[in-house]
Amino acid sequence: MSLRIKALLVHLFTATGAVLSMLAMLAAVEEKWSLMFLWLVVALIVDGIDGPLARHYHVKANWPTYDGVLLDLIIDYLTYVFIPAFALFQSGLLPGWTGWLAIIVITYASVIYFVDTRMKTRDNSFAGFPACWNMVVLVLFALEPNFYLMLGVIVVLAATMFTNLKFVHPVRTERWRWITLPVALAWVAFAARAAWVDFAAGNIAHWGLAVTSVYLLVAGMIQQATEPRG
Repeated sequence: MSLRIKALLVHLFTATGAVLSMLAMLAAVEEKWSLMFLWLVVALIVDGIDGPLARHYHVKANWPTYDGVLLDLIIDYLTYVFIPAFALFQSGLLPGWTGWLAIIVITYASVIYFVDTRMKTRDNSFAGFPACWNMVVLVLFALEPNFYLMLGVIVVLAATMFTNLKFVHPVRTERWRWITLPVALAWVAFAARAAWVDFAAGNIAHWGLAVTSVYLLVAGMIQQATEPRG
């Protein structure tokens, strides 16, 4: 099989995220939240795999007809932002005006962030929170904190999208990758488990989600604060 065909297959693999987003949306419309999140977890796995494959097969050079970056951004907006925001609003976790404020903040801030050419740092981390609302909303479904706390988390994370605060990329940020990548994989496993048991209270996956989420949120900022000056 030629490199051109392999590069095309990587694009087609990335495009499966559009199908997964539709399946997640159909589940969300029927308020089957566990099923929706399971589809979003599968989409997250696809998103984690297609990047390394694209770089390995040099898709920009070997199949330049398709814009892999644009394809990825379109799917990411659906699976990372739009569908989770809909689920947060429709589920009633944020009642009344808090739900409206949350979805407006999430969707508007994220679309601005996605077109910002400065979103990546020199070490391939993210400058500002990378609009991973699929992960945030899943944790909120699992832990169900007070709705004012939920709203505060959403507003603060949205605000950090327009700062230089660093957030790690589990695969591409080399510093601490030996721990960040296993933590990210553990997060995916805990997320799948929590959704599989319909977010049953007291499940150990909830604690795992809390611990791994805290690490993924703060690791980049700790790295930023401890970078050698010079």
